[in-house]
Amino acid sequence: MSGSALYETFARAPLAFERGEGSWLVTDKGERYLDFAAGIAVNSLGHGHPHLVSALKDQADKLWHVSNLYEIPGQRRLGERLVDATFADKVFFTNSGAEALECAIKTVRRYHFVTGHPERYRVITFEGAFHGRTLATIAAGGQYKYLEGFGPKVDGFDQVPFDDIDAAEKLIGPETAAILLEPLQGEGGIRSFPVQSLKRLRQLCDKHGLLLIFDEVQCGIGRTGRLFAHEWAGVTPDLMAIAKGIGGGFPMGACLATDEAARGMTAGVHGTTFGGNPLAMAVGNAVLDVVLAEGFLEEVGRKALLFKQGLAAIADEYPEVIEGIRGDGLMLGIKCSMPNGTVNGALRDQHLLAVPAGDNVIRLLPPLTVTEPDIQEGLKRIRGAAKGLSEAVAAAAK
Repeated sequence: MSGSALYETFARAPLAFERGEGSWLVTDKGERYLDFAAGIAVNSLGHGHPHLVSALKDQADKLWHVSNLYEIPGQRRLGERLVDATFADKVFFTNSGAEALECAIKTVRRYHFVTGHPERYRVITFEGAFHGRTLATIAAGGQYKYLEGFGPKVDGFDQVPFDDIDAAEKLIGPETAAILLEPLQGEGGIRSFPVQSLKRLRQLCDKHGLLLIFDEVQCGIGRTGRLFAHEWAGVTPDLMAIAKGIGGGFPMGACLATDEAARGMTAGVHGTTFGGNPLAMAVGNAVLDVVLAEGFLEEVGRKALLFKQGLAAIADEYPEVIEGIRGDGLMLGIKCSMPNGTVNGALRDQHLLAVPAGDNVIRLLPPLTVTEPDIQEGLKRIRGAAKGLSEAVAAAAK
């Protein structure tokens, strides 16, 4: 056998990390990188957070897995805490964001089935969305690059342009069951739905008997300075998918729902072997211990403002590299004036890790625990990358 034993589905950077410390990663060669990717918004509390490490180790000494054939006390506790902190009445735990979205989609279809409208199964989504990699969630996302080569697109998803609420309203028909969106798109290029758009979508769902689903897999768990991004708009969904940050690096997700939306999800209609396992629940509860602590989210907002202001100053200084800054909280985007792959490479040369996104954007997703000195160091490295690229542009123009 030649080459790697792994599927060649990832264009990996030639970096292998051995350990992490807060906002920093250390390679097997001892090189230190400032991690403003956070595992794509997953490592919400950074690397090696003592409370998370302790929670995982303590649980690992007791029990790893029993399946959902039995009561799991940590699952009940985490579910109750999520219900207490959100709009939801019910929670279903999964292993990933895609599974959480699958659960939400199935919940929508069952809701209409048990309420006498089995013909209602179609979901309206928005261009630029990313909802996962399963056959149903790539259909929901609607991006050709993820659909190509996987056979007929799963039926039941109708897409409209980003933030085109008029188009969404026109699409509503007798088979429409729900509207699904990320309040703040990540992969789509750090694009926020305006408050008025979210309010109007809520009104449309109420008027037509549809369910509103928010995908907060990336923008949830404190990423924008509130526990969930939709809270800024004062609009609540009927269902919400979460993952990434709630596990702090441990794979887990959840589908949250109102009692009404979940009324069709009765014994035997849905399940999971690993979802809600004791290890994941211990870590999820530990994450909430930190994120829900008094003053934590306010501190995220304060640091985010400092970071965004610093980025705006760099954008003003190097417009030939950076067109603008977008996003909320610690989910920020650099809109690039040149190919974002070039900018990302320059950042990596500065030993700063970021994440490319759609719309020629670079995502900056530092841990919510990032320190002020780390933010200043990050701004220094971003400025260094922009300066180098600017000088290269000037030299090429001579």
